[in-house]
Amino acid sequence: MSLAGRPTSKDVAQEAGVSQSTVSLVLGGKWAGRVSPATAHSVRGAAERLGYRPNQAARNLRLGTTRTVLLMVPTLSAPFFGPVYTGAARAAARHGFAVVVSTWPDDAVGPADSPFAAPDEAIDGILASSMAVEALGGFRDTPAVMLDSGPAGERVPTVDFGVADGMRAIAAHLAGLGHRRIGHVGAAVDQWTFHARGGALASAVAALPGGVLTRATCAIDVTSAKEAAGRLLDAPDRPTALVCDDDLIAAGAYKAARARGLDIPADLSVTGFDDVLLATALEPELTTVRLPAEELGAQGMATLLDLLSGGRPSPRVLPGELVVRESTAPPGA
Repeated sequence: MSLAGRPTSKDVAQEAGVSQSTVSLVLGGKWAGRVSPATAHSVRGAAERLGYRPNQAARNLRLGTTRTVLLMVPTLSAPFFGPVYTGAARAAARHGFAVVVSTWPDDAVGPADSPFAAPDEAIDGILASSMAVEALGGFRDTPAVMLDSGPAGERVPTVDFGVADGMRAIAAHLAGLGHRRIGHVGAAVDQWTFHARGGALASAVAALPGGVLTRATCAIDVTSAKEAAGRLLDAPDRPTALVCDDDLIAAGAYKAARARGLDIPADLSVTGFDDVLLATALEPELTTVRLPAEELGAQGMATLLDLLSGGRPSPRVLPGELVVRESTAPPGA
């Protein structure tokens, strides 16, 4: 028994009547074809009786790995990023990895600061969500995967959402209801995902006979969104539908509409994007595009594990899903 009172692999070897190398093979899962099943059973039984747990830190040190991944996100307050972490952490745990989280705000400038004194000694890889690839300049020697961040060339694997297709689905839905005057309440955030959403909507409305698009930008918060939506609704020829870059922005649009005595959807249709829990908390419930945030984290982790294993993973795109609820109707319904 060790001085700390905890059993060691030597204690397990003595209990099972085998060598320490045999204990290492069995408890490391590498015994097949090298140790008999009976011996493996004996070693596991001895470890269980003694309450032995391998020293994971020492094992990782021997293997030259930390089995830890850093997930970088712009904020921890947005409801979208919780499921991204959950998906990444669950996928990581199945392979003996852990995930730690750090923030790099979307208004930050230059390469991201590392939360570690020596990143190459603290983490094996990075998942960077909703940020520019240039932000990883301080992690040049660390394998990384970009999530919901757009094309990154051949240097960094990517897992993205099909946000442009999602926005085109919203435009087609509104057009099918008869809307032609559409307002875009866009996020004033310099990220690929919002540029892609805005570009797809502009192209879709431009292709509509008689289509007119007006636009106002805001921060991703209710107060700023209410003000931006209000500017569009105060125009002489106001939109009959507001397309919002985010469900939280849509909540601000609801407040702007009601402050002007407009009913949703009788006087104004409103759509969101992401389908976070807020979308069904609003009244009426919000028509939006569902993005599989948890799957983004899981697929990102799978891509990173492939990269760490020496693979060359291809870009992945996860489709969104238009979810039609009660916030949209024909204009003047």
